[in-house]
Amino acid sequence: MKEQQAHLSDRELIMALDGELASRDAHRVDTHLQTCWTCRSRKTELERAITDFVHLRRHDVQLPSADGPRAMLKARLAEVAQARRVQWWQVVTFRKSSWTAAATVCALLMGGILVERFLTGRRPSIVLAAPNPVLTPGAAVLETSRELCLAPRPKNKEVDSALRHRVFAEYGLTNASAPAYEVDYLITPALGGADDIHNLWPHSYSNTEWNAKVKDALEDRLRDLVCEGKLDLPTAQREIASNWIGAYKKYFHTEHPVRSQN
Repeated sequence: MKEQQAHLSDRELIMALDGELASRDAHRVDTHLQTCWTCRSRKTELERAITDFVHLRRHDVQLPSADGPRAMLKARLAEVAQARRVQWWQVVTFRKSSWTAAATVCALLMGGILVERFLTGRRPSIVLAAPNPVLTPGAAVLETSRELCLAPRPKNKEVDSALRHRVFAEYGLTNASAPAYEVDYLITPALGGADDIHNLWPHSYSNTEWNAKVKDALEDRLRDLVCEGKLDLPTAQREIASNWIGAYKKYFHTEHPVRSQN
């Protein structure tokens, strides 16, 4: 919990962007941003998302009503509140007292899918090498590096058939050959990944250079670094959740998968 509280919430960042913070809170946020690259990066992401959204509105792109997606998002967030030990990456928590900020965040989270469905008349196609960040932001159990490294952990766990069906349905792969995909954990259990649908996606075994077997090698490398004390656990979880291919290139010092992993 201390690590979560060390960073600014998306609500605070959005209110800061809108100029809605009291002067004392605004000063605290500005001071924090001067020393925290993680929060500065998140603030930039939110600014870009808001800019893109406003740009679409100015060009008269008529989005479907947000009432339905907003209700679904609120229901999902209510479920998260009951899961005491599960941490969602890049999921915004909001309260009744901040409805204006919540509506803005809801639009940011759902806007990408809504716009693509409106403009193309179909579901977004799956990216075989990496998950859709809206559907699969990643989820991790709250624990320390010491707790994680005390005992061996599987890179992946068997996912029951009902959950597999839900994952494939979310990605529009109802007619795909299931054996061709691994229902992969974005944040591997070996790094504290949670058994949560928001941490799962169908990862191709062979249809992409950056396949599931290549990711397995990265998972082993990151766990070794964490348990050797060379990398902190939150950083490993964040890097594999935000861009696992970029993390592979960084920690293997290569632009392409090492052949032995193919």
